[in-house]
Order: sequence, then structure tokens, then C-alpha cells
Amino acid sequence: MTQTVDELRNKIREAVGRYERVESTAFTKEALAAICTRVGYDIDTNDLPSKPQMRAGILWKIGELDDDNPEQAGRPFRKAELEAIADALQNE
Repeated sequence: MTQTVDELRNKIREAVGRYERVESTAFTKEALAAICTRVGYDIDTNDLPSKPQMRAGILWKIGELDDDNPEQAGRPFRKAELEAIADALQNE
């Protein structure tokens, strides 16, 4: 059976040392920063970039985008993107 978006988000959260969430919610800036660290996207953790910038960087590092242009990631991750991120984290 395929995983839901909520299940995928929680799988990713757990893979980067964050806590599972009961309610359905998009990633916080802190969770995105943890994912950036795991996939090797260099950010300043003392002055976090915007969510679109971090989403674009994550997708770029896992090969889903050609660059880290935040205009390409202005919305929360879609299910296929979450699946790609979960796979990338699992295959590290």
C-alpha cells in the first residue's frame, strides 16, 4: 500500500532526527533545515533561508531540480517529491 503524504512527512522527519507529528502539517523551517543538512545543501543555520529556498535546495541536491532556484519551489512538497526525498534519505 502506498504511503500518505502525512506518513511520508513523518518518515522524513524521523530520518533527520525530528519528531513525528500527529496532525497534518507542512515542514517547519527547522525541519527543512535538518533535511538540508542531511542531503548536503549548505545553509546558515543561524540565519535560515526562506522555505522556498530550502525546498529548492533539497530538491536540487536529490536531483529533482536543475538548480536551487526558489521560484521553482514556492509551494509545499508534492507527494512525488516527498517520495523522492524519503528515498534519498533512506539510501544514504
